[in-house]
Amino acid sequence: MTGRIPPWFRVALALFGVGWGANQFSSLLVVYRDHDHLPATVVALLFGAYAIGLVPALIVAASFSDRLGRRRVMRPVLVLATVASVVLLLTGDHVWGLTVGRLVAGAASGAAFGPGTAWVKELSAPGTGARRAVVALSAGFGGGPLVAGVLAQWLPLPTVLPYLAHLAVMAVIIPLVWRAPETVPSVVPSRRGELRAAVRRPEFRFQVAPAAPLVFGAATASFAVLPGMVRLHGLGAVVGGVVAGVTLGTGVVVQPLARRLGPGFSHYLGIALAATGFVLGAVTIQWAVAALLVPTAVVLGGCYGMLLVAGLSTVERLAAPEDLASVTAVFYCLTYVGFATPYVVTAVTAEVPPSVTFLIAAALAVVLIVMTAVTKRLTLWR
Repeated sequence: MTGRIPPWFRVALALFGVGWGANQFSSLLVVYRDHDHLPATVVALLFGAYAIGLVPALIVAASFSDRLGRRRVMRPVLVLATVASVVLLLTGDHVWGLTVGRLVAGAASGAAFGPGTAWVKELSAPGTGARRAVVALSAGFGGGPLVAGVLAQWLPLPTVLPYLAHLAVMAVIIPLVWRAPETVPSVVPSRRGELRAAVRRPEFRFQVAPAAPLVFGAATASFAVLPGMVRLHGLGAVVGGVVAGVTLGTGVVVQPLARRLGPGFSHYLGIALAATGFVLGAVTIQWAVAALLVPTAVVLGGCYGMLLVAGLSTVERLAAPEDLASVTAVFYCLTYVGFATPYVVTAVTAEVPPSVTFLIAAALAVVLIVMTAVTKRLTLWR
């Protein structure tokens, strides 16, 4: 049966499954806050703990996969993503258990994204790999919280059934991926010099790196911050899931357009969408307009998709084939700085109203557009 499924699609399913497990927690934030009575700051920290586990795993796993092969890394990673849901399922009544589960989910995601993206690219026709990997990840990121939100809202056991759904998904995916063909046929030496050269390129330092935190900064502002800022009349779980699905689904829809526009234009358009989305977010919060959640999700999702494709496309062009997973991992590390957004907004709420925080973020996005244009003109990168 697996022989009928294209190898790249089997690996893309792995990214989909890991992405599902990584983001299913976002639509359960309201459940843990309102039903389990956890403080908002604790819930925000639990959400951000994912990134703490993710960043070191990104670098380590990418380096290993460049030298030892994609399949050797991805097999245990898929098992680890499954274990994360088991931990969250069994220990959801305890903050320590939720923390461990989020850390494990982050480690699994970090270990999957760089090698998995590189593996999809290597199994795909030239020019299609980055888009396929992003679509798979975004579909998992959006599908996980959407399904989790529906299950948590209208079925019993809201902190159990969502994780069971992910376990069922992984039970189907793991056998399909297990025998996917290896694309790194032999052990290759580490190429740290070439890796450093790629990330030191002006195009990476002055365009890709500064905008990377907006990828998940915009997305998490949409689905992890804004739904908690307006009254949802007892529908918090499903609305959170829908907003996450719309945000990340929009990110998938805009990706073909991003590829046609090219990484340069997509970069500027993505930042402009971030500025627009943050202004809409400020309006949503200031006047508690729940109807604006979905339009804002569309705009911020467009930012997510544009900047993710622009960044990955640029990385694919700058990195040597032997270093693709490692340079991709560096990019993903920078994008996941944006996962601190919910905690930052929660932490500064006592001093600065959330609507003002969103307006400040919009202003910073405009400044970033100007800075990128100026540095591009000064450095004349190609």
